[in-house]
Amino acid sequence: METIMKIAIFKKKEIRKTIHNDEWWFVIVDVIEALTDSVDPKHYLKNLLNRDTELTKGWAQIESPLSINTAGGPQKMLCANTEGIFRIIQSIPSPKAEPFKRWLAKTGYERIQEIEDPELATKRTRALYKAKGYPDDWIEKRMRGIAIRDELTEEWKNRGAQEKRDFEILTAEISKATFGVTPTEYKKLKGLERENLRDHMDDFELIFTMLGERSTTEIHRNENSRGVSKLKEDAKVGGDIAGGARKKLEKKLGRSVVSSRNFKGKILGERPPKLRSDRKVLARP
Repeated sequence: METIMKIAIFKKKEIRKTIHNDEWWFVIVDVIEALTDSVDPKHYLKNLLNRDTELTKGWAQIESPLSINTAGGPQKMLCANTEGIFRIIQSIPSPKAEPFKRWLAKTGYERIQEIEDPELATKRTRALYKAKGYPDDWIEKRMRGIAIRDELTEEWKNRGAQEKRDFEILTAEISKATFGVTPTEYKKLKGLERENLRDHMDDFELIFTMLGERSTTEIHRNENSRGVSKLKEDAKVGGDIAGGARKKLEKKLGRSVVSSRNFKGKILGERPPKLRSDRKVLARP
């Protein structure tokens, strides 16, 4: 599901985290970069593991690999849970260690709260978008999109799709039919790397994404679809429905909905600049 992987912020540094065994697991190289400002956190980690051999001897709180979203798609990365990160911090001399420990403890406690009251996760997600400067109406669309996405991935799991690779294939099918580009191509167009593509979509992009995914969910249910092959057919049909609506709107507006604009470095509450037409580059028959 889309909500399984999130990005936490420690002193303006992004730290990717994912749910594993019902607790948060953090990407170790992100933690190292946040604590050390190292320009090569992977090399720093390699030296750390060579220096502190206990970390490589079956330390239960460190697990590899876990699937993490990256610029090139999901990748297996070395992660650690809260206890494991505390252990790693012991081997990293850094003035940021103590505030990071407090931040980490708070983050772990929030996960326990979210298990007991799932609505808290939604509230915190809203608050995070608000803190980043997104306008309220955009946040409402984004949150609705997350719910629609979660509903769709549940259908996929129940109907024979395996997580990760199958989900990528099905998602790409909807995106190609809706926008004429795959999510990977869309991110490249917007100049994104580790960022979440949907966090950089405008209102229309979010709306058509929701239409394609919600249509696909309903088609699965209506036809009681089973197996990846049939799910893929449904995904194309669902995306075609959204794609047809997009093309009609573009014809009326005289410009492409698919945009290279992203929200990096912008005050999101400001009036967005007029989008240039990307139809010649992006639109497919």
